Amino acid sequence: MACASRLHLHSPSLTRAIIPVLHHPTALSTAFLHRLNRFTSPARFTSSVNQTNHLLTLVRAKAKRGFSSKEDKIATTEDLRFEPPLKIVEYPDPILRKRNKRIGTFDENLKQLVDEMFDVMYKTDGIGLSAPQVGINVQLMVFNPVGERGEGQEIVLVNPRVMKYSMKTLPFNEGCLSFPRIYADVERPESVKIDAQDINGARFTVDLSGLPARVFQHEFDHLQGILFFDRMTDDVLDSIRAQLEALEKKYEDKTGLPSPEKIETRKRKKAGVGFGKS
Repeated sequence: MACASRLHLHSPSLTRAIIPVLHHPTALSTAFLHRLNRFTSPARFTSSVNQTNHLLTLVRAKAKRGFSSKEDKIATTEDLRFEPPLKIVEYPDPILRKRNKRIGTFDENLKQLVDEMFDVMYKTDGIGLSAPQVGINVQLMVFNPVGERGEGQEIVLVNPRVMKYSMKTLPFNEGCLSFPRIYADVERPESVKIDAQDINGARFTVDLSGLPARVFQHEFDHLQGILFFDRMTDDVLDSIRAQLEALEKKYEDKTGLPSPEKIETRKRKKAGVGFGKS
């Protein structure tokens, strides 16, 4: 059994070490290919040229940017306070739409939070998780391309930013831990160049492509207050509308409050919009 190495990408040598893995998802285990917060087989990357062009036209019809990183505040000690075990926040909890603060303190508490996030990610069969998905509104994400504890590489990204993204986009059947048992096609850029800090605060840049790029973009959207259905075409959204409405009703029944948002009022976002470059 391969041993896991937690990779924080804090040096050029580590960055070079991870690039071959991130650029060649076919070399990863089959467990990876069946997860991406429960994403399905990479065969769904492929579709006819006509269908892809049609999806692109629809997705680009309306667009709205996510939060600008220039407006981000620094998280306080209270913002980073948590009580284990962490639990997944489900749609339509307003926590998923809140602005997420930048992390300025790199201490033992942050490392403990990262450990807890990996723990809940593995327990829920995900390969990626963002802090707001466990009720903590800070700019932090974790993922392991293999999706199995003790295998693959555990990656921690703090205060990530997108420097550039490819014009070429691809559809893929996505799921999300905050939307249990819901899957639908989402169009995203094929590759991205990102800037982030590691768990010790060191800054680095790395290029991601293929499935790892999609994992990153899905989690980065969460840090921007964007949910995966925001990027779906109307036709795709219609296929899961009843399930989203069921989650809204579940929230109302559980809290006794009206749902903070309704799927009928959603607005579509362009595939490459909302990355908040600064």
